[in-house]
Amino acid sequence: MGKSNELPNYGGQALIEGILMRGRSFVVAAFRKSDGEIVLDEEKLTGISKTRLAKLPLIRGLIILWDSLSLGIKYLTISANHQSDEAEEKIEGFGLFITLIVSLSLSISLFFVLPSLLVACISKIININTFLINLLEGIIRIVILILYLVIVGRTEEIKRVFAYHGAEHKTINAFEHGESINTANIKKYPLAHARCGTSFLLTLVLLSVVIYSLLGPMPLITRVLSRILFIPFIAMISYELIRWMGNNEHNPVIKLLTKPNLLLQKLTTQEPTVEMIEVAVTAFNRLVELENN
Repeated sequence: MGKSNELPNYGGQALIEGILMRGRSFVVAAFRKSDGEIVLDEEKLTGISKTRLAKLPLIRGLIILWDSLSLGIKYLTISANHQSDEAEEKIEGFGLFITLIVSLSLSISLFFVLPSLLVACISKIININTFLINLLEGIIRIVILILYLVIVGRTEEIKRVFAYHGAEHKTINAFEHGESINTANIKKYPLAHARCGTSFLLTLVLLSVVIYSLLGPMPLITRVLSRILFIPFIAMISYELIRWMGNNEHNPVIKLLTKPNLLLQKLTTQEPTVEMIEVAVTAFNRLVELENN
């Protein structure tokens, strides 16, 4: 993408009628309210994400993942409140912890436990070896992921969230190409970005196919537990892979390896409107202002 090594790795997330932009020290969210006004919410990053642990290879993947999930859920709630004209209600402390645990539990059940249960049923009907059973489980996991994205992406509300996701990507792409951040410059850039959370998710699922395929035969309960217990380990490796591929994205081999990740983003991004890009510009420019002061 023509990115200089001197550029900071800004990132973001789509919200409900809004966009979250994150830097090294600050996070800024911009929302378009029902009356058309764009409002900002910002905070300085603190906690474990700013400790030395967050810089250690492998460990940093888990810390950044947890921190991104907690911030994402908090600002999704704030964005929903802005649309309903309710008073701002931030999820913090114990409430945030419970929300995260429930969200993670549902995701693990859908993408990791369910495939294990399905192949356990299939193995009772068809006599195939352990390696093929594990491989089939991985294929089922990928199919579930794609079907999930296709189904949720058909709702009008999620289509708009995916369009804001596209605006976020276009803005980061424009910045990494040295463009001034304005609507006209941003519109011409692609929807896909190598460091997208969708890329992380697919990398995690594909890596799980390889790792779980190498495990030997085991009872169903042990099989399910192994899938759950291996998730942090696979997540750490997935983060390092995404980081490495992002830093070497001009290498022809890396370009080939990242193709599936970029293709999957076609399901999670849509072309944004000018109004959506304006929200992205507002959030990004304010973030840069805070980061540079």
